[in-house]
Amino acid sequence: QVQLVESGGGLVQAGGSLRLSCAASGNRFTIGTMGWYRQAPGKQRDMVAVITRSGITNYAESEKGRFTISRDNAKNTVYLQMNSLKPEDTAVYYCYVRFLVGGEVWGRGTQVAVFS
Repeated sequence: QVQLVESGGGLVQAGGSLRLSCAASGNRFTIGTMGWYRQAPGKQRDMVAVITRSGITNYAESEKGRFTISRDNAKNTVYLQMNSLKPEDTAVYYCYVRFLVGGEVWGRGTQVAVFS
């Protein structure tokens, strides 16, 4: 069973940067799209950015130009570089993996808190 291990969250001042990482265990040849979602208190979970196996990316409109998603297929790892962070970016960030053969798995989440 594939498991996701997230890291890189924390407390940062507005305008600062953080880099999230998510490493997936298991067979790397079965992993398709990877991505990041986030959920703020009292709100629904929303997509932040996703990246396909071939490197095609898609971002939520509010993150374009500030966040960059990337992946290392050999390491089964997806990254999210977050720059120019704002207090409204405060949320729990969840890693997401969709498999080529169907199905998906979620990480346990990592907290990002941005203070002004």
